[in-house]
This record gives sequence, C-alpha cells and structure tokens, in this order.
Amino acid sequence: MTAGRSAGSPGSSDRRAVAALIGREPFTDFHVAVRCPHGGPAVVRNAPLDLRGRPFPTRDWLACRALSEAVSRLEAAGGVRMLEEDEAMRPHLATANARHQELHAGYRVGGGGDPDHIKCLHAHLAFGLGEGGSPVADWIMERSGAAWPETCCLERLLGDGE
Repeated sequence: MTAGRSAGSPGSSDRRAVAALIGREPFTDFHVAVRCPHGGPAVVRNAPLDLRGRPFPTRDWLACRALSEAVSRLEAAGGVRMLEEDEAMRPHLATANARHQELHAGYRVGGGGDPDHIKCLHAHLAFGLGEGGSPVADWIMERSGAAWPETCCLERLLGDGE
C-alpha cells in the first residue's frame, strides 16, 4: 500500500480535515506525514509535546477512517494478542519500537512502557506507513483487510471533499 508523503505545518484545511477524521480538535502540533490516494490526511505526525507542553507519546496517528475502522475490527477480534504471540514478528516489533524511541523523545510505538505488550495496532500501522512501510504494518494491513477506500473519507464527513 503506497500513498503520498507530505511535510510541513498543516494549513487550515488540513487542520479542519484532521479534526473531522479523528472526531476532535488535535491537541498537538502536527504535520501530515502520509496522504491517501485522494489527497486527504491519512497519517499525521505529532510533536513530542502537546499544546500545553505535556509529553505526547504517539508520534504517528492514523487519521484515515477507512484504515482505522479496519484496524479497529482486527483489534476487536484479538489482533493485539495475535501480534504479540506471533514469534516471527518479535524482531520486527523490537526494531519498530527502537526506531520510534530514536525519533520521538524515547517513547515506544503507542507510548507503552512494556516492550512485550502492544498497546495499539493503529499506532503501529500509522508509524509503519509514516516510515514508508514495515513488516509490522504489512502484518496489520493483511490481517485487517485494510485498504484505501474508493473515495476519500472526508467526502462523507465534510461533504465537499476537503
């Protein structure tokens, strides 16, 4: 799964789009790290501190509703435990966590403190997509059935495709 990558601070349309996609106003500074094939924000990259200056351990946030809903279904079906118990994925999870710690103020993917337990498949997929792919992201995509939707999620949320 490939999509466009992007950098820079969000404009007002990106800020409005991300708020619609995640269902609330963002409480960190961020930029769009990955755009869906339709141009909407799919992954946002958060600053290590929120707008009040408190630590914010989630570096990459999965904003695309279609991907997020598919991952939620996988989590509800026991996907976190399945990934934790997949011996072949252990080195890939360790690599992802080490890379995330290096890039984001020492936090592991999802911000959890226990390297043997996965906190959030959404955070792992967002991080993998934001980094340009990973075995962990591939595992999540395959098992969740996640795919880019036919039309941008924003069309149904905002009604104007922004």
